[in-house]
Formats: sequence, C-alpha cells, structure tokens
Amino acid sequence: MARAFFLAVIALFLATVLAVPNPNEPRQLNAGDIINALGIGLVKDINVIITLDSLVTNLISINFDVKNPLPIELTIKKISSTSGLNGTDLASFQHTFPAPGLIVPPLGTKNSGTIDNVLVTEGVEAALNIVPFGVLDLSNTDADVQAATIDGFLGFPVPLDGLKQDNVPTVYDLSLTT
Repeated sequence: MARAFFLAVIALFLATVLAVPNPNEPRQLNAGDIINALGIGLVKDINVIITLDSLVTNLISINFDVKNPLPIELTIKKISSTSGLNGTDLASFQHTFPAPGLIVPPLGTKNSGTIDNVLVTEGVEAALNIVPFGVLDLSNTDADVQAATIDGFLGFPVPLDGLKQDNVPTVYDLSLTT
C-alpha cells in the first residue's frame, strides 16, 4: 500500500512538472519580420556618389528611392542601415530626416535626398570591386516610421527593425574630379 501511494505521489509530481509551460516564449514577430517574410522590399533603388575625397576619408554620399506599397501615407523619421554584397558589409549610416520627416505618398515613391557621411567600413578602394555588379544588399535596416500620417504629422508609430533586402539596383556616380 505504501509503495502504491509512493508511486502515485511520484507520478503526480512528474505530471505536474511536465505540465509546467516552457518559460521560453516564442519570439514575437514585428513589422520588419513580416515585411522580410513577404519579400516586399521598401527600397526601389540606390544612388552612390563617390568623390576623390572619398578615397581618403572613406565617406560617400547616397540617396535612395523609397516605395510605399500601402494605400496610406508613411513618414520616415529616422533610418539606419548596413549594406554590402554577398554577405560582406561594406557601408553603414544613420540619418534623421528634418521635420516632419521623409513623406512617402500612398502607393508612391519618394527620394531620400542626399545623405552625406556614409561610412565605407572596408575602405572605398576595396568597395570599388562591387561597382560592376550594380546591386547592393541591405543586410540590416532599422527605420522609425509613422503610418497613416497627414502631410507628415499625426499617424501612429511603426518601428521597422531588422529589414533585409537583396539585389537593390544601384547606380554608382564616380565624381573623381576636384
């Protein structure tokens, strides 16, 4: 009898322990994960401006066209990105757009304007090897976006973290004159 009671207590203990939920909850998806999974890609194209000074400073200028696949206005307040090719990161930048931000119309595109001081992490000379490919991979892009804005104001915040996009068409402007 004592043995049956002991086995019942052990079985009850094991059933209780095994029924405890796993403390490691699954990671919550964010908007960036969903955009990546759908392969939407918010950057239409990139223009890279390399000057003679860039060879010394390893700083270039860029501009890019953002496409909005939604029927509501999006306003980008701030963006940071790392880009390169074939798994090698070559450039990175952070930029805050002047108020009210970069307003992208519903179902439209908008150019970012020139963004200076983009750091070429591997050096401009090494990065020149990717020019013939005519594409860049955005390996990690974070953007602070306001959705459903009116002329850049109001709306609600949508952090887009960890955006990735491969083979973004890229034009290189080699302005090597002084």
